[in-house]
Amino acid sequence: MRSDSGISLIWFKSSYSGGNETECLEVAIEAGALLLRDSKCPEEARVAVSTHSWQRFLAALDDGRFR
Repeated sequence: MRSDSGISLIWFKSSYSGGNETECLEVAIEAGALLLRDSKCPEEARVAVSTHSWQRFLAALDDGRFR
């Protein structure tokens, strides 16, 4: 899949996903943003999140704010 800027995206997922599992979130990095997609439907819509927002989300997970 290519980004809106025409660059070929490299998608990755967690090593905890089990390899062939289809219930995974895949992530690609593009120009200060993270793109998220469902591994079951890779050609469907993607969600773009700024790297700053992603870092804040990960910090909130670390702090246990979603328990």
